[in-house]
Amino acid sequence: MQASPGRFIKTSPHWAIALVAIVLVSFYWFAWAEERYVSRATVVLESPQVAAPEFSLSSLMTGGGGNTADLLLLREHLLSVDMLRVLDQQLDIRQHYSENGDIFAKLRDANAPIEDLHKYYLRRVEVDLDEYAGVLNISVQGYTPEFAHDMASLLLEAGENHMNEMGHRLADEQVRFLERQMVRLEERFKETRAQLLNFQNQHGLVSPTSTVESINQVVATLEGDLARLQAQRNALASFQSAQSAELRQVERNIAALRDQIIEQRDRLAQTAGDSLNRISAEYETLELQAQFAQETYSSALAALENTRLEAARQLKQVSVLQSPLFPEYPTAPNRLYNSSVFAIIAIFLAFILSMVIMIVRDHRD
Repeated sequence: MQASPGRFIKTSPHWAIALVAIVLVSFYWFAWAEERYVSRATVVLESPQVAAPEFSLSSLMTGGGGNTADLLLLREHLLSVDMLRVLDQQLDIRQHYSENGDIFAKLRDANAPIEDLHKYYLRRVEVDLDEYAGVLNISVQGYTPEFAHDMASLLLEAGENHMNEMGHRLADEQVRFLERQMVRLEERFKETRAQLLNFQNQHGLVSPTSTVESINQVVATLEGDLARLQAQRNALASFQSAQSAELRQVERNIAALRDQIIEQRDRLAQTAGDSLNRISAEYETLELQAQFAQETYSSALAALENTRLEAARQLKQVSVLQSPLFPEYPTAPNRLYNSSVFAIIAIFLAFILSMVIMIVRDHRD
């Protein structure tokens, strides 16, 4: 004996509820839900690859693919509240989404808070990152093809401007900082060079260090001559008397050489006065300071040029692989898919509830 429909509804009301829900949801999707146009675009980030050691115009024109981090930054900006404000200001998306669409899909309040508007915005705009291909897939839903196309185009334009501003902001700060440092280092370099020149003019020596080396060479030569004359004197003293003219002449030459050596040594070092060793030490200190200032100034110049090249390299270009599509027919919502998914879920929940009811009845019996 078969059970009547009324008895089935009384014994299994959850199945009836599931069936009614499926019918109502299917009716909404197929008969009530308003159609939406979808504009899609695919983009990739590129930046010029500038090699600092070999700067050329051709290197500026060489492009390279943007990395995943930059694409993620672009994605977050496209889905941000800041981007939403730009779109609302230029396209008035509040009016478009509040005046179009059915009661469940439209923006219910045109003056909704920015938080609620952003939640609705995330339902109409999708930005997916394809990590394998390194591209962003952008999808924009609108109730007219013109609005969907204009909104997708504005997303690309505003996203590119934001990436360029973000990349240049840090580079410009670095350039300005290095330019300020360049002024200070240039002044320091000129100051040390002036001190070095004044020191040379004051003592009348271009290079005290070279003068000291020359005097040392002179002293070494004199000491060699002195040793030769002392050997000659010893040789003459072996067979001549101390009063001989030749021996006395050698003695006078030896005394003259000794006086000359003492004089040259006094020029190099003495307890008081401007000795050459003291002048040379001061000169070497000033020369080291000037060299250090010059090297620092040169390093700052190189860093400034590298930073300027880095600023050029930070330029991000949104290269469009697929320009924003101007839709010719609506593709959203996916009525059959949405109805099928809801029906499967409803049947699955009703089945689980039936199993629970059967288990409870078995325990009661």
